[in-house]
Amino acid sequence: MEQSLGRATTTDGTEVAYAVSGAGRPLVYVSGWLSHLELSWEMTDERTFYESLAAGCRLVRYDRVGCGLSPETGRPPSLAFELEQLDAVVAALGEEQVDLMGTSVGALVAVAWAAAHPERVRRLVLYGGWADGTAVSPPSARDHVLGLVAAHWGLGSDVLTDIFAPDSGAAARAAFAGYQRASSTAETARALLALSYELDVSALLPAIRVPTLVIHREGDRAAPVAQAEALARGIPGAELVVLPGRSHLPFAGDAQSVVAPIRRFLGLRAARRGSRGLTARQREVAALISEGCTNREIAARLGIDERSAEGHVERIRERLGVRSRAQIAVWFTTHREGPATHEVG
Repeated sequence: MEQSLGRATTTDGTEVAYAVSGAGRPLVYVSGWLSHLELSWEMTDERTFYESLAAGCRLVRYDRVGCGLSPETGRPPSLAFELEQLDAVVAALGEEQVDLMGTSVGALVAVAWAAAHPERVRRLVLYGGWADGTAVSPPSARDHVLGLVAAHWGLGSDVLTDIFAPDSGAAARAAFAGYQRASSTAETARALLALSYELDVSALLPAIRVPTLVIHREGDRAAPVAQAEALARGIPGAELVVLPGRSHLPFAGDAQSVVAPIRRFLGLRAARRGSRGLTARQREVAALISEGCTNREIAARLGIDERSAEGHVERIRERLGVRSRAQIAVWFTTHREGPATHEVG
């Protein structure tokens, strides 16, 4: 699956970059805090998650202003500005009705847009969201994180990654921390994070009149599950699904457990776990695992460093949805003749 890039324009001329993958009914995805359409497509775990969502529908993602491919304008973040950007993306699709999914702070944006445009939304999915940003964490913790992001973006991104993705391996967390830094400046990151703590959509929840799925991990370290319960309680007829896990990022940890109820709710067929197969490099690593090689031995055989070998093993494990090296070895043995994908491994 590939993605195509486009540009939407708000009423004041602001450009918003968006990406489309898959085909079928549109599913507009409002991301969390930071994003980068191109870099996220190069990250195995994140891309696998998006491809799993896009099978059988048309997934539309966008970079909010100041992030990724959407240029900075100098206009400060606000809920009104967020809604203008989402307006522009939906208008560019030319569709009368869309499915809408918001993750993290994007869930609050999706709630506000669905409340304002009930006729335009067929179904609404809210993952890892909250109703009131002031209830996400104590003021002292919020001030500490905001100060850290502003003063030392490198350290701030590392700390937030540990909060967002505790179920991911060290290599995956390091890659995501770098991805966050590449997605925006420290100034923009802090401003958007501050907005996420300030937003409160509690009063809008009773106005939602579309079928809604609220999905959350019970141990989410960035957004307490009590806030998911508040969303579901406030939206008439909303369905609440609480999953095991601690990660705030939907593609971290057991991503397929997140994808499955979303696809079911949207009326899409179940996605096959591990259906993408492995890249050529990952198949080389899997072959060495099947021979009983350690990460150090894999690194020596392939001429890479040990940390890179560890990263490959972690991504293989998550892509295949398995927990152990023994399971990787079994998978390789049973798929020895299967084709590799054409990504760079």
